[in-house]
Amino acid sequence: MPSLARIESKTRPLAGAGLARRFGADAHGLKSFRTLATVDYDRSLSTLIESEIIPRLMIAHAADTPEPATAIAGIDAQDIEALAPLALEVEADALLVHIEAILARGVSVDTVMVDLLAPTARLLGEFWEGDRCDFVDVTMGLWRLQEVVHEIAARMPADRMLAIGGHRALFASMPGDQHNFGTVVVDELFRRDGWTTDRMSGARTPDLVRRVGDDWFDMVGLTVSCDCHIATLTSVIAALRNVSRNPRVCIMVGGRIFNADPELAMKVGADGTACDARRALKVAADLVRVREGETLSA
Repeated sequence: MPSLARIESKTRPLAGAGLARRFGADAHGLKSFRTLATVDYDRSLSTLIESEIIPRLMIAHAADTPEPATAIAGIDAQDIEALAPLALEVEADALLVHIEAILARGVSVDTVMVDLLAPTARLLGEFWEGDRCDFVDVTMGLWRLQEVVHEIAARMPADRMLAIGGHRALFASMPGDQHNFGTVVVDELFRRDGWTTDRMSGARTPDLVRRVGDDWFDMVGLTVSCDCHIATLTSVIAALRNVSRNPRVCIMVGGRIFNADPELAMKVGADGTACDARRALKVAADLVRVREGETLSA
């Protein structure tokens, strides 16, 4: 596995570069990082995978999809099984070369993001649960996959990006959440579908509230990976509505807990939820269209 120092030295730093700077790229820094990981993740591996990694991916890969990976056009189980160990072993640029070979087979960018990268990230979580790799390995693997998402999404034809335009969305992980791969994927898919999007990672509640108060957004999407954040989610959503420049802003929530109980979304003050990115696109479009109709009839 490449060292944090090698990753830090890339011309265009990976998403984890800031982490390497924070803890140092030497053995002492890595030891400090592992110590922090142990403190922050003292729950069982099984609980952690269910509450942190997989829920963030559910918005990008439907949990209730009955078809196995081998039934997905253009992607089979072997593609996922081959990509997961690569994400742990090679640099992001080498990983991108592997993905480019898959795209060259005629597989669409959307299919690669939703049906390959998301289940690969889930498989990394299974590796962790099975003690095949540790927290650092999984985290770095997810960051490399995130780099690939950004690279391949940037290659989308510009006319498709502007085809539906006019609507703006802000995506953010719930303050306090650690991994944000699912937020990255859904942000890219909305952008590819014509939305103008912004994404906030690791933002504190005051930062999130300030952003919504400063800029106009038609929709705000919050992903919640840990049940412990539900207690504060209601107040966060209320604060966003109170300060929003758009008085009819639509707020969507996602995560494992909402997949298990969709009605909970309404209970915390959100307008809707969706268990996968494709469905989220439709729900968001419907919510915004209804709100715009209410504005015109007012």
